[in-house]
Amino acid sequence: MFLHKRLFALGLVAALAATAACSGSGGGGRSRDTLVVYTGQAGDYQLNFNPYAPTQIEGPGTIYEPLFFFNIAADAPPKPLLGTEFTWNADGTELAVTLRDGVTWSDGEKFTAEDVKFTFDLVAKTPAINKTGFKGTTTVVDDTHVTVKFSEPSYMDGPQVLGQLWILPEHIWKNYPAPATEVNDEPVGTGPFRLGDFKAQSFTLRANPGYWGGEPALKQVRYLSLSGNQAGVDALKAGSIDWQTAPIPDVANIEKNYPGYRSITLPLNQVSLFTCSNAQLGCQGAQTDPAVRKAIYFGMNRTQINSLAFQNLNTEMSPGFTLQPRDANLLSARLTDRMAPMNPDTAKADRLLTSAGYAKGADGVYAKDGKPLALTVKVVAGWTDYITALETLSQQLLRIGIKITPQQLSWNEWADARGRGQFELLIDSVEQGPAPDPYYTYSYFFSTATTAPVGQAANPNFARFSNPVVDAALAALKRTDRGNPARQPHYDAIQAELEEHMPYIPVLTGGVPNEYNAKAFTGWPGEDDLYAFPAVWKRPDASQVYLRLKPAGS
Repeated sequence: MFLHKRLFALGLVAALAATAACSGSGGGGRSRDTLVVYTGQAGDYQLNFNPYAPTQIEGPGTIYEPLFFFNIAADAPPKPLLGTEFTWNADGTELAVTLRDGVTWSDGEKFTAEDVKFTFDLVAKTPAINKTGFKGTTTVVDDTHVTVKFSEPSYMDGPQVLGQLWILPEHIWKNYPAPATEVNDEPVGTGPFRLGDFKAQSFTLRANPGYWGGEPALKQVRYLSLSGNQAGVDALKAGSIDWQTAPIPDVANIEKNYPGYRSITLPLNQVSLFTCSNAQLGCQGAQTDPAVRKAIYFGMNRTQINSLAFQNLNTEMSPGFTLQPRDANLLSARLTDRMAPMNPDTAKADRLLTSAGYAKGADGVYAKDGKPLALTVKVVAGWTDYITALETLSQQLLRIGIKITPQQLSWNEWADARGRGQFELLIDSVEQGPAPDPYYTYSYFFSTATTAPVGQAANPNFARFSNPVVDAALAALKRTDRGNPARQPHYDAIQAELEEHMPYIPVLTGGVPNEYNAKAFTGWPGEDDLYAFPAVWKRPDASQVYLRLKPAGS
C-alpha cells in the first residue's frame, strides 16, 4: 500500500528535524502551545492565501471568516461569527443580517457592513470565484446591518452566503483587479490567526491578539509539507505532528501503536473518478463518451479497492450522490442502482462498449476508430491511498478492455489541471456543502453555473457537466425551503440524470480518518461532541477546532 518509502524517508528526515527544532506541542524541545498539522501537502507550498483561489493553501476560517459557522457534523443552529443573527422575509427573497460590532481587521482597520457588501458584490460579479452561484444584491443599512435581495425565493442560498463566503477587507481588495488569480501573500483578515513565517516546506499561523473572540489558547499552528501519507505515518510515530487527516496502518489500534494519539473516522466526501466529460466545452478523450464512463463504473471491484486502499473504512456510495446514511430518506426510487455495485459486472461493461462501437483488439484492449481505449488518471504524489486505489483499479479495468495509467503530480500541478479541465480522469472527492443537504453538492459540482470551458478555471464543476434537467431541478430546489416534501421529485430528477451520464464516476463514500495528539492537547471533537467536522483540511471547520484546543494541563 505504501510506495516509494525511500523517497518518503529522505524527505521526512529534513522536515521532522526542522519541526523538532522550531515548533510543536509537547516534548522534544517543542513549544507546548504550537500545534503541528499535516494536511496531505506533498511538495513545496506556493505562497497564496487568497480564500477564493483554487490553489490557496490556507485561510478560510483561520484568517478570513464567514458570517456564521454551519456545522455539517451535527444538527445544531449556526454559530455566529462576523454575523450575530439573520432572518428571511416571508417569501424567501430577502435576507437581513445583523453584523458583529467592534471587530477590527488584523491591520487595525475597522470591520463594517461595507466590507460585507464589497465581498458579496465581488463574488456576484466574478464567476471564477463564485463557487456558490451567488446572485444576490447587497445593500448596506448601517455599519452593522445588511440586506441581500434575490430575484426569486432563495432559501437554499442561506447557508452558502452566510457560511461559505469569506469576508474580505475592502480597503485592500479593492486594489486587486483580478481577484480570482490574486496571489494573497500578506493576508489581512478578522479571523483568530494571522500569517507568521512562511517557507516552502512549512508555514505558521500565529494567534491574533486582537481577535474579537479573544486571543486563542493555541498560539501557533504549523503546517508541514511532507512527501505523502507514509511520511505522515512516520511523523506520528516520531511524535512530530499533532493532527493529520489521512489513513494509517491498523488505525483501530492507534492507542497501542501510537501512544498518546487517538483517532476518529466519519463519512463525509464521496471518492470519485472525475472525468473531463463535456466535449462541447473542450474536453478531449474517450472519457467524453458516457458509455466509457459507465463501463468503468461497472468494471470496478469496489470491495477489493476498499480492502487494499482504504482499510475497509470506506462505505457504499450512491450513483445519485446523496451522502449515505445521512441522506437515506432522499435516496431516489428512480435509480437503477440505489448503491454502486461493490463487485464488478464485466458482462455489462462489455455490452456498453460494444454497443457504443468499440471492438476489442488482439491485446485485449477495446478500440474505436483506430484509437485504443487508454486513459491517463491524475493523482497527487504521496496520496498513497488514492495511488493504491488507482493501481488496483488499473488491473481491474484491464479485465474489461480499458487501460488507465496513473500519473502522479505535485498538488499544485494536479489542482491546476483539475481547475482548467486539462485531464482525462483524476481521482478526488466530491465535497459536501455548508448544511446537511445534497442540494449543495449538486449545485457545486453538477451545475452549469459553476463550470467553464477547458482552459478556464471551473469552480468547482471540474467535470464540465451541463444538463438542463439538473439545472431546472436545482432552480426549483433553491426556491423551496428545506423540509418541504415538494423537494423530493427534484432530487429524483437529479439523481436519475447523474446515474445516466456519470460525469463523476462513483468509487466509495470516504470514511475520513483523523489522528490527533490527545496527550498534548485537549478539546478535540468526539462522537459525543461533534462541534465541527474533524478534518484538518475542512474549512472553516478546522479553525473551530483550533479555537477549542488547549495545551494539556493549561
